Amino acid sequence: MEAIFAALALLTIGYLIGSVKIINQGYEALVERLGKYIATLKPGVNFIVPFLDTIVWEETTRERVLDIPPQEAITKDNVSLKADAVVYWRILDLKRAYYAIDNVEEAIQNLVLTMLRSEIGQMELNETFSGRKEINQALLQELDEATEPWGVKVTRVEIRDIIPAPKVLESMQQEKAAEIKKHAAILEAEATLEYMKRLSEALRSQPNSKEVLQFLLAQRFVDANFRLGESPNSKILFMDPKAMTEALAELLNSHNENEEGKQK
Repeated sequence: MEAIFAALALLTIGYLIGSVKIINQGYEALVERLGKYIATLKPGVNFIVPFLDTIVWEETTRERVLDIPPQEAITKDNVSLKADAVVYWRILDLKRAYYAIDNVEEAIQNLVLTMLRSEIGQMELNETFSGRKEINQALLQELDEATEPWGVKVTRVEIRDIIPAPKVLESMQQEKAAEIKKHAAILEAEATLEYMKRLSEALRSQPNSKEVLQFLLAQRFVDANFRLGESPNSKILFMDPKAMTEALAELLNSHNENEEGKQK
């Protein structure tokens, strides 16, 4: 008899131990009995029926991060690029996340890839750089609607990098360099014009303006030839200082005549 009672005691203790399930904070678990869903276990101490009940899935309900690898896409103006993103999401309903979709994380990733290609395909290349906020908002809204039946909440979507194809990137850099060069040329031309105006005003008040003009031109001529000689791609260049002086003198006389005409 004592052996029977001891065996029963051991079975009882084993039953009690097997029936107690502790779920950690931030997690939930699904229980099936004989293959059918019966309950969702919350954080804390829970009880199940040993041998009949089975915990089929225990998962966190905290917010998590899903990295989306670089994805090839084509813009509205037929430019190839790669874009990647980060998705912040969490499970609201563990039961639906398990039974409504086979692999919820993989499903979210596939959705993001499809929607990202679609959004970029509606924009031109320049718009993708300046419109990241709009892309993020559009993806968030579409993902939130698509994942709601799965018991999932997408809280945030962030586009990390948008990188054009190497040839496109090289073309953009060349275009930027040409823009900078053009701007520098405009500034130099404006500076030269301002210098000529000031020189013209100064020479008008000089009785020996022609000699001063010749000296300045000669100085400019020497400086220009010195810089040309230092250049690794220098070439022999013949310039006529006299012709330059005459041309500038004519320009100065014309300017003086115009000023006198305005005063009359």
